[in-house]
Parts: sequence; C-alpha cells; structure tokens
Amino acid sequence: MKMRNVALRTAETRPTRDLILDVAEACFAERGFAAVSVREIAADVGLKNQASLYHHFRNKRALYEAVLARGVEALVEMVAGSVVQGADGGNAIDAVETSLDRVVDYLVEHPHLPRLIQRAGIDDTRYLRTAVTHLLRPLYAHGMDVLAHARTPVESEALPQVAAGLYHLIFAYFADAKLLEAVTQVDPLSPAAITRQRRFLKSVVAYVLGVKRTARVARLDRPTRN
Repeated sequence: MKMRNVALRTAETRPTRDLILDVAEACFAERGFAAVSVREIAADVGLKNQASLYHHFRNKRALYEAVLARGVEALVEMVAGSVVQGADGGNAIDAVETSLDRVVDYLVEHPHLPRLIQRAGIDDTRYLRTAVTHLLRPLYAHGMDVLAHARTPVESEALPQVAAGLYHLIFAYFADAKLLEAVTQVDPLSPAAITRQRRFLKSVVAYVLGVKRTARVARLDRPTRN
C-alpha cells in the first residue's frame, strides 16, 4: 500500500510536520531506516521536493529521532500517569487499566509504532539501537513503578520478566498484526478485535497483579449482544 494514503487521509486537518511524521513512521516501520529515502517520504507526503521536508527536519536521522520520540514519549507520559494516580491513593488496578486503555487507544491511532520500535531495537546500526534504548528506558522504569505500587504478589526479582511479558502482550499484537491476520484470517485491528484484545489484556494484568477486577469494570468490558 502506498504510504501516500497515510497523508491523504488527514492532509486537510493536520499540520505538515505531523503529516511528515505519520508517513515517516509508516515507512520506517515497514522497511527500516536504511531502506527509506527522504525523497520518498517527501513525495508520499505530497511535498514539492526534499527541501520542503528539510525545512522541518535537518536530515533523515533527525526525522527518525523525531518519529521515535513522538511515539515513545507519549507512551511514557501515559504510563507515568498511572503511577501518579496509584500513588495518590487511587485503586491500583483502576490506575493500571486506565493507563492500559490510553496506551491501546494510542496504538490504534499509531499501529506502525510497535513495529518501528521493534525494527530499531534489532537494527544493525548501533546508533539506532542506542537511540531507541535511550527513549525506552523511562517507559521501562515507569512500568516497573506501576508494578511496584500495585503490590503484585510476584517476587520482586521476577518483576523485570513480568514487565517484559506485558510489553510483548501489548506491543507485539500490533507489531505482528499482518502475521496474525494471515494466520487467523481475521483483521486484528478491527474494532471488534481490539475490544477483545483490550478485555484480554485487562484480565491478564489483573491476574498478574493478583487482584479481582471490580464488578463494575467487568460489566463495562462485557461484550453486548447484537
């Protein structure tokens, strides 16, 4: 699919800088940093030439950094918010589920981000691995804080494995969406599938934290009959 479609869907309402980031995110996620040219991104956005893109970003590396930063920093803020809510006396599972909802909503809007992060983590360029690691460390730290405040029955030594497992449950679903669709013959990003995945994630998180979800929350998540 032409990445130009990403820009065309929102060209009338989004600032040019945001359109560039949207297209670049999709391109870098699909084929990696080295395989994507600035000329291609500029063309897919609908810019006249590369110079127009350089008005917003100094070079391809700066654009790549901006794409990663936009996605990861937004996620860090969402997870950090659940830490604050729990520390202020809020119910731990409610705080975590609120954060989880926000993260899933964001990934629905930016479905290429998990694959972009995945590619950056295994890229042959040491610089790219360093850049994504630097951005992801705060996300990991806040995630560990969430688990600590939740008073999970899991031993503290095992919390890194719990954090890694939850990360993969959330992000791999989006990163591997094409593979899942090919295997299951069901669009994993359809509204119905996202609703099921959201419900599954909340159940897993509640189990890991060793708490029962409130009847109110369970009723809200229960699928309605058509």
